[in-house]
Amino acid sequence: MANSLQDQLLKAGLTDKNKVNKAKKAKQRKEKEQRHRKQKAEDEAVRWAKQAKAKDVERDRALNQKKNEQAKQKAIAAQIRQLIEMNRLPLDEGEVVYHFNDENKVRRIFITDEIHGQLIGGRLVIVKIDDRYDVIPTAVADKISMRKRDCIVVRNDREQQDDSDDPYADYIVPDDLMW
Repeated sequence: MANSLQDQLLKAGLTDKNKVNKAKKAKQRKEKEQRHRKQKAEDEAVRWAKQAKAKDVERDRALNQKKNEQAKQKAIAAQIRQLIEMNRLPLDEGEVVYHFNDENKVRRIFITDEIHGQLIGGRLVIVKIDDRYDVIPTAVADKISMRKRDCIVVRNDREQQDDSDDPYADYIVPDDLMW
């Protein structure tokens, strides 16, 4: 009862075995090509999805690295601020003007004679943070310079270098000379 159309045509004598086999092969070939195209389309979709995911991962990694760098910079700035706040010397009662260069401009602060001597001797350092100048000990300045060198504005060397080629070596500079 459930004979296929091909079987019915063969029984009726309207077609022969060769034509039926050719039709079956053509149908199988067509189905195979469709499966192959479908598989290629699926493979391309999977490849595109993997590429998109790789781009997202790379972008996320770059953003995380940027955030980590910003957090690191904030932490360093907080450490420097804390070191300066804890170790700065009071400059309120200063009577002596000390001039120094910062960003190609001559700046000045009022300090005491004792602090002036220590600045010249290299035992104290002038640092800048938040557009404010503070005087701190050299040991603290060493810790700050390990984190960020830009904060240190004035740092005099403790050791005076004697240059034998200096034409003014015979002339003594008085201690009270200020510019």
